Amino acid sequence: MPKFLRIGVHQSNVSGYTSKAWCIRRAGSTVFLKWGAVQVDGAGDGRKVYWTFPPQEKTIRCRTVQRARDYTKAAIARRRSHRYEPLAGNIANRRRTADRDSQLKQALATILYVDIVRSTEKAARLGDTRWATVMNHYYVAVRRELKALRGKEVVTTGDGVLATFRAPAAGIRCATAIRESVRTLGLEIRVGLHAGEYKVSGAEVIGLAFHIGARVAAKARAGEVLVSSAVKDLMSKSEIRFKDRGAHQLKGVPERWRLYRVEH
Repeated sequence: MPKFLRIGVHQSNVSGYTSKAWCIRRAGSTVFLKWGAVQVDGAGDGRKVYWTFPPQEKTIRCRTVQRARDYTKAAIARRRSHRYEPLAGNIANRRRTADRDSQLKQALATILYVDIVRSTEKAARLGDTRWATVMNHYYVAVRRELKALRGKEVVTTGDGVLATFRAPAAGIRCATAIRESVRTLGLEIRVGLHAGEYKVSGAEVIGLAFHIGARVAAKARAGEVLVSSAVKDLMSKSEIRFKDRGAHQLKGVPERWRLYRVEH
């Protein structure tokens, strides 16, 4: 599976930064993608790359082998033009020692995950230069709304943004504000929100709650803001209206979760 690591200026020989990794594999007429945030430790031949969160995965069925080959070739070319470098080693899941775990602090928050709908197709249609400009405006808009509602940005994963809020109402208002703001850029987003506990170690955050937030977002349709039952239960006295979207199995998450759509 060809793997690529997103690097910035002067980062090839720098340790301790957060980046994004992207992997692709073709099997006949089917293409398998995997991507997500990573932590880079060490430099040169001794560099180690770890997934910050479990990566997102996508399967694309191209119907014919030639279409799959063309898709793979074009996707790799786009990554290389976006300052991705080939990554020879494996991307590992970080193992934590008992001593380090004992130093973790517990926190509770509403977790917001934003993702652009059909970003790959839009990037291919606009071309690298125009897409880079759109993405710059996108992050400006997202961060403006996060600042206005006191959200804390945790990590970006390409076109995804993960943030936390102290109050669920602030997270929902931020989600709807971002949705309206980025529509002026010709973008549609999907948003998921979940409320739960997580652990903090320095600048690093760990917890199943983050994975649930991302999986809730994956269930959302274009322009939709979905929340888990944990968020809705905290909003019983709020004027925000919700519509039941039923119980869903979230990929990699135990049990089924009832999801609700924000109605305004």
